[in-house]
This record gives sequence, C-alpha cells and structure tokens, in this order.
Amino acid sequence: MVAVVESNANSNIVGQLDSGVSESNILNGNGTISRTNSGCGYVSSGAAMTEEPCVSCTTFNILAPIYKRLDQKNQSVRESNFKSVWLSRNQKILNWLLHERSSIICLQEFWVGNEELVHMYRQKLGDAGYMTFQLARTNNRGDGLLTAVHKDYYMILNCQELLFHDCGDRVAQLLHVQSALPFSQNQKGSAQQEFLIVNTHLLFPHDSCLSVVRLHQVYKILQYVEQYQRENKLNLMPILLCGDWNGSKSGHVYKFLRSQGFVSSYDIAHEYTDSYADAHRWVSHRNHRGNICGVDFIWLCNPIKSREPLKKSWSEAVFGIIKCQLQKASFAEKDAFAFLKADNHGNFITYSAFCEALRQVNLIGLPYGLSSQETEDLWMQADINGNGVVGYEEFKRRIWNSEYSELKEENCSERTWDSEQGIEEEAIGFKVKKAVLFPREAEKGMWPENYSLSDHAPLTVIFCPVRIQGSEPITISSNKYTVGPREIRYTACQIFASAVRIDLILDKAFTWKTKPRLLDVYIIILLLLRQKLLHGYHSKKLGGISIR
Repeated sequence: MVAVVESNANSNIVGQLDSGVSESNILNGNGTISRTNSGCGYVSSGAAMTEEPCVSCTTFNILAPIYKRLDQKNQSVRESNFKSVWLSRNQKILNWLLHERSSIICLQEFWVGNEELVHMYRQKLGDAGYMTFQLARTNNRGDGLLTAVHKDYYMILNCQELLFHDCGDRVAQLLHVQSALPFSQNQKGSAQQEFLIVNTHLLFPHDSCLSVVRLHQVYKILQYVEQYQRENKLNLMPILLCGDWNGSKSGHVYKFLRSQGFVSSYDIAHEYTDSYADAHRWVSHRNHRGNICGVDFIWLCNPIKSREPLKKSWSEAVFGIIKCQLQKASFAEKDAFAFLKADNHGNFITYSAFCEALRQVNLIGLPYGLSSQETEDLWMQADINGNGVVGYEEFKRRIWNSEYSELKEENCSERTWDSEQGIEEEAIGFKVKKAVLFPREAEKGMWPENYSLSDHAPLTVIFCPVRIQGSEPITISSNKYTVGPREIRYTACQIFASAVRIDLILDKAFTWKTKPRLLDVYIIILLLLRQKLLHGYHSKKLGGISIR
C-alpha cells in the first residue's frame, strides 16, 4: 500500500551543493553545507537575467539493517538485531538528507518492515515539507522503496506501483509530477513542467544467467511508462529513472537503456563517454564481496519524437546476452555458430537447435529464463529472410555482430533516433547542471574506509528546465559535437592542425566552452546543413561566413 504523508511545515530548500563537505559535520549537525542550486533553486537564463526553477534529485540505497552484516566471520549477525546501532545510523542518514534538501529523494532498501524506522522517516521528512510514498517488495522481503517529493515545489498528479512478481520480488514506483512554479515566460506564456519519476532497485547479478531477469525488470518499467503515457494521452515530457541498478556501465542494462535514448546524468555532468576507460572513473557501491563499482544512476530521457522501438531494443539486448554467454564458454564466432546449429549437417540453425542451445547456456528452461513466446520472437528476429532457418550471415548480423553487441565509445549526450521532422510541438526537457557523489572519494573511483552511512554513495543531480522545439539544442563543446538528433564526434587535429581561432556566435541554439578552429566551423556548417537544422538562422554570420 502506498503511504502518503503531508505536512504543513515548510523548508527552505534553496541552497548550494558541495560534495567535499566532511561526513562528521553533516551527521553531527555541527557544520554548514555549501550548495549550488540544490532543492528547487533558480539559475540565470541569459542576458535578461531571468531565473528558471531547477530540480534536484537524490538517489540513495540506504542499506536495510536486515542486510547489513556486522561480523564478516559470522554472516548471521545483522544490524537489525541491535536497535541502538541501526537507529543511530538511520538518524545520520536523515540528517544528511535534510541537509542536502533535494526536492526529490529516492531511497532503496528502505526497511518497511520496521514500524519505528518507518515512522521516523515519515515524521522527519514530513516536518521538512515532503510527501512520502513507500512500496514494499513482494513476498514480505522486509525492505522496499521510499520516494519523497517536496510539496512546496511539486504536485503529485499520480503514483503507480509496479510489481514484477519475479524471482527477486522486485518492485518500482512511478510518479507523475508537475512543478508548482511556472517555467519562464516566452511568446506562448508561462508553462508548468511535468515529468515522470521512477524509483527502483534491480536484482543483484548473483549469476550471469540472471542477466535476463534484470533485463526483464527494465523492460517492464519501460513498457509501463509507455503504457501510462499512452493511456493518459500525455504530452512529451522528460523521464527520470532513479535507483540502484546493480550493474555497471559495461552491463546489458546500461546498454539497453542507452539504446532507448536514456543517458546517465552523472556521466553527462562530468563529460564521460561510454568507453571502457570512463566506465571506471567513479564508484557508488562496495558490495558484500568487497568489490567497488558504479551501480547507482539517475537516468534522463528528454522528450523526443521517435526512438528505437522498445521490442526491437529488447531483442537486440537479449542477442547481446546470448553472445556474452557463448563467449564465456570460450566460443569464437565460427565455434558459436557450430554450437547453435548442433548436429545439423547443413550450414544453418534450426529452431529446435536454437532452443536447445539457449537451454544449455541457462537462458531458457528455468523459472527466470526466457518464456516460450520471447524465444519465438527472438527466432523471428534472427530469421531475417523468413525461410524457417538461420544461416551463417543471418547469425552474424543478428547475434554475433548485432549493433547492440558492441558498445561504441560515444559521449553520453542526449540523443534521439533518426527523425526527419523532429518534435513538432514545443516540449520542456531537462539539462543536467551538476551531479555529485558523496563521499567525494567515490568520484575518484575510491571507497573511504571511514564512510559509515551505507555501502552505497548517494548521488545528487541538479537539472535545469530547457525548451525543446524541432530538435534537441545544438551543443558544441571541446571538439565533441552533439548536432541535432544524432551525435557527431570529431577531433580537429585528425584533419588539420590550423592555429587560427575565431569566436563562434550563433543564437542561443549554440553553446560553447572553447573557441573552435576555423576548419571546425566549416565542417560543422556542412553537417548542420545536411541535417537541415539551420532553418531560422538565415543571414546570421558565423566566423565571417554568411549563411543564406
């Protein structure tokens, strides 16, 4: 049952955020915190010095006392057996949250089974001006989710519960939120921003075979979001997916969400790419095995006209898992094809052989594996020419060399799928302003031994609203260019080493951090013209070039 708690108390949540403040100062309440537009603060939007409301969101797995081990030699000794210990730690967590004062708080591993702890969170968050929504995991697991939204800045239009009913008893919350403060005025007047928030905690990958279960969980979330938007006939709006995803940037869940147009807000703020090198720059969790990794994300998907069909992305993601399982079995390309076709003497794979191979790599035949319908759907995707068998070329194209299988190195910029017309109506999206992890060492890929709040680091992201019309805003930054609906990576020194530098002036659709070289500008113009994105900028001068 979702619990909603309201309070008449107000809280000033305009402040500043700094990840470098010491834990002791926060937890003891003795120090002050310097924040930058945390809560629902304001940021300048140009020469007119108009101010726009910004949104801050914190996701935090607070480690339920029923799971916190106090003795590594005796795993049965849990924090839940010692009231003074779990009470003190959770009071410190609340102190941190109330100092941070984010406008939206998403907690995982919230101990819903303990009435005293639940009451403490409800009361303190309620007194600070938050509405709270909690959801227990199924089958009385004891923990669940809590989402808190500051009522002075947001109205909750709807709250939905998603129960996966899988082997992990996982759940998710979907909140439809509307800002209480209007977006700035323009020719069409003011507007109140709406967006969707999801809070979830995916299954831990105890075994590689559970990759399908974890992918199922994300698939169900995205299916439900699409269904909710369709049934309620909602306008295009941004979507925030918050939580503990129990998987890193190199995992299947990450790739699947990226294929659906979602971006990691932390990686955007720090200009990290999807490359292997950038995958280990930060961490947010030290798991029960002692490994440190980055698993906590706030995903952002801005309003876009079209994207890869969800079912197609799902199929490509599963093909990626199949390839991964075959590679773990030390199969190269030709060996993998031979394994899939089994004893068949022809140079093709039959459906029965395909199913038997999936069974052998534990992707079907188990309670948490692929269903018969999903297996049939995959087969239809693999059988490109529809002749009832999968030949070697079809195997290479759909399974071994699938676009999804290879994670390309690309900047985590907002992107859309190909669309000739873009967004016809105006929509309000989000731009990532800042993202921080606490403690600060986590941002450097380290885990401090004296950190005691949880085995996860809280992630806080600040978003600024931005109007989107026709296509995504064009961003030019440090030789990495995001142009309209698709990203174009370009390194100037790989073409010419011109030392000529000019100022780039082109309306507010362009933002820049460094002065590009002259040749860069010419290439950008050609790319923009090709994408038909210069409509409305006629007769403007770009580095001495008149565009007509």
